[in-house]
Amino acid sequence: MRRVGLVPPAMTGLATMSPLELASRLIACPSVTPATGAVFDALEGMLRPLGFNVLRTLDGDAPDGPVENLLAVRPGPSGSRHFAFAGHLDVVPPGNGWSSDAFTPEVRGELLYGRGAVDMKSQIAAMVAAAARIAADEGTISFIITGDEEGPARFGTLALMEHMAARDIVPDLCLVGEPTSVKRLGDMMKIGRRGSVNIWLEMHGNEGHVAYPHLADNPIPRLVSMLAELDALQLDEGTDWFQPSNLEITDLEVGNPATNVIPAVARARLSIRFNDLHTGAQLSARVTEIARRHGGIARPVISGEPFLTEPGDFSTLLADAIRAETGMEPELSTGGGTSDARFLKNICPVIEFGPCNATMHKRDEAIALADLDALVGIYERTARAALAL
Repeated sequence: MRRVGLVPPAMTGLATMSPLELASRLIACPSVTPATGAVFDALEGMLRPLGFNVLRTLDGDAPDGPVENLLAVRPGPSGSRHFAFAGHLDVVPPGNGWSSDAFTPEVRGELLYGRGAVDMKSQIAAMVAAAARIAADEGTISFIITGDEEGPARFGTLALMEHMAARDIVPDLCLVGEPTSVKRLGDMMKIGRRGSVNIWLEMHGNEGHVAYPHLADNPIPRLVSMLAELDALQLDEGTDWFQPSNLEITDLEVGNPATNVIPAVARARLSIRFNDLHTGAQLSARVTEIARRHGGIARPVISGEPFLTEPGDFSTLLADAIRAETGMEPELSTGGGTSDARFLKNICPVIEFGPCNATMHKRDEAIALADLDALVGIYERTARAALAL
């Protein structure tokens, strides 16, 4: 067991620092959503010596802001291609039961432990190490890094995209470092994601004594009837690249402490993960109409729309890089949850690739040291090939 020594950058030379040192430097900065301060200082300290121009911003207002974000660009020759790395420095709370302090990076055996080791400070470290190996005359490289991906995400990558638009910064391709691998590094990349909408439902009635139901109006049976209709919906059977859309009831609440009172209000919540046969607005309207017919109210919040980066040059060059470094043939997938790729797809083609996701958001989160080294090679090969297209 050993804790990783955090040597000041000036004493090591960033271009030759190992990805382990870079990842450890980031993990050592507590950065629960929304991340601010020290972890961005650390990343800025890595990028500026490599020739990157760094913009740090505070975006948005309470309650979902302000959010700290970082945009770093190392310009290539005029007219050269532009490849972007994207990700987030914020992490979920560590919780209890860790074998060691969650924000003290520690190597035990062949694993690096710490909150963010998988999701996703190691990937950002590997991206920095990869960028250090690529000469500036090969093309433009940028980093699009937010401090709020695990939270509301209203003022994270969306705000960064506004800063990019104001400066006419448009990448040709973007790689997001989400942990996409399942059993072995390189077995899966994400070329798309399903959309997401959450809908809050309310059914109103009139409270009264349970012994005199004719003087009251119980909202629970009507809410249950509405939920039964919604639960029975078959939205679709999937597409060539997407699994079937699914609607899940995620909460049911009455909050009635009395045993002899008919309640006045009953509430529920549902979540729909949907493929590219739908839009969030269409599904919201469909649920709202069903709720209306039963006498209820629906309040939808759309978190993201589905997208697909069609297999082609980008997925091929990333697969080639994965194969060269790991020998794996990656599956092209659109499964899983959402990520900030749902925003970035509006400015350029985007694919996600990163390490095994088995320990993300869990206690004793850890990445294999061999995978961390291999990620550097994969990211370097991918960026080089993308700049050469």
